[in-house]
Amino acid sequence: MDRFLARYRSRISTVLSGFDRLVFRGTLLPLIMPGGMFCFLQRAHVGLLDFKAYVEATTTRVLAAALREAVEHDRPIRYLESSTIDEEKLARQLLAEHPVEAGLICAFKTLEPCRSFEYHRSPDRHERGLRLRRRTCLHLYKYYRHPRFGFLGTRLQTWFPFNIQITLNGREWLAQQFHRRGYTDFQRHAKAFTRLGDPALAQRLMDQHLTVAWPRALNARARALNPLHGEIFKPAPYTYYWTAYQTEWATDVLFNTPGDLAAIYPALVRHATLHFQSPDVLRFLGRKLHGNFTGDVITSFKHRPEGVRVKPWLNGNSIKMYDRPGLLRVETTMAKTTDFKVFRPIQDDPDGRLAWRPLRKGVADLHRRAELSPTANERYLDGLSVVEDTTPLHRLLDQVSAPIPYHGRRVRALRIGDPHDLALLQTVARGEFATAGFRNRDLRRLLHPAGPQPSSDVRRLAAKVSRHLRLLRAHGVIQKVPRTHRYKLTPQGQLLTAALFAVRDATLDQLIGRAA
Repeated sequence: MDRFLARYRSRISTVLSGFDRLVFRGTLLPLIMPGGMFCFLQRAHVGLLDFKAYVEATTTRVLAAALREAVEHDRPIRYLESSTIDEEKLARQLLAEHPVEAGLICAFKTLEPCRSFEYHRSPDRHERGLRLRRRTCLHLYKYYRHPRFGFLGTRLQTWFPFNIQITLNGREWLAQQFHRRGYTDFQRHAKAFTRLGDPALAQRLMDQHLTVAWPRALNARARALNPLHGEIFKPAPYTYYWTAYQTEWATDVLFNTPGDLAAIYPALVRHATLHFQSPDVLRFLGRKLHGNFTGDVITSFKHRPEGVRVKPWLNGNSIKMYDRPGLLRVETTMAKTTDFKVFRPIQDDPDGRLAWRPLRKGVADLHRRAELSPTANERYLDGLSVVEDTTPLHRLLDQVSAPIPYHGRRVRALRIGDPHDLALLQTVARGEFATAGFRNRDLRRLLHPAGPQPSSDVRRLAAKVSRHLRLLRAHGVIQKVPRTHRYKLTPQGQLLTAALFAVRDATLDQLIGRAA
């Protein structure tokens, strides 16, 4: 990000970085383990023949207890007949109509898909028993104005195993911290800050968001959501295991005036859509995709009344760029953690040997997301820093247009006009690789998109791609991410690929005009 800030320093007032949207999910793990529900019923002295009556009565009691807060404080309660209704948007509308300084805003009841228990009957006694099955059950949404977290949403599955979801926002947190200090020297647009009178204070408060004791804070919200939890699970005192189902880390670059951003944003959008290559670019003009659409959307490009958004994603993770008046936001969303590593002991031995292990969804590894996500944003912004770069093109091409020695061996030149080398450069520059980098297998999938192949062919292609990676490393186009099998573009590689494809897409008239 330093190169982007250096490029546009005269137009930028400040940068604010931190978690934006956080979605946590709580699960009672003992219940969803094999035989877990049966063991709980044994402890609660409930027979299988009484199972249906017991869970229905428990759900009725839970719903009444959870809604008691809304009834006592005369807050709106709505039944939502459609799952397509935006609960958060409706909650904010009800907050405007029925203001409250702190506490419960409203409650919604709605039927949604879930996994719950059913008693499976069978003539074979070994096949009988409780099973987790897909079904539809009542969910309860409750929205709050929390004294610490600001606007906060919760969802309770009112049937066993009582799964919980809690959604909050880092910018709401920051606004609440300002409010508690009586600080008013800022401006907001939607959920973003477009002006900060004291940027250092704002970043310092955002950094405090990372120090929250999440299990304790989330368990407190869970008790408020289901007041009967302690009573129900008194025979077996289960507590929730919390996972970060989805996290968004936003890097906000605030410009001095909206005009300063507007002057460069079209070029940034063009560069992001054309240079950060993806298989599809979808343009939305105020319409949603057809409900029967079944394809995999890889990149979207949205024209919206408030700005333009460009978003490439891969394996459930995405990085997107969009604008608001005077604000440029780059945001990394992580929903799948399998592509990332964290330095930790094995899960069942907290005092064991530390090593780089798969990143878990549990909140224990949330700190690692706070390291990876801003790095992805900074890498993306540095990729945009090549816009309006004044480096002569011949300097970039001359560096890769001749053979060079590399680790004692001769490496051929990059052939700029060769379709295979062009496809290779275009692939490594794709925007979705800004989150976790790319591997040999990622390039194989994109450069050689064939179906299932014999293992001998897979090994041959892997060796071929390894030679491609060696070629790019030798010329300084990519570099290896330490302690991984992943690679990323170097600053030189970002300049080279951007310049190369900009020249290939430009007309002779455009090139001569710019040169003049």
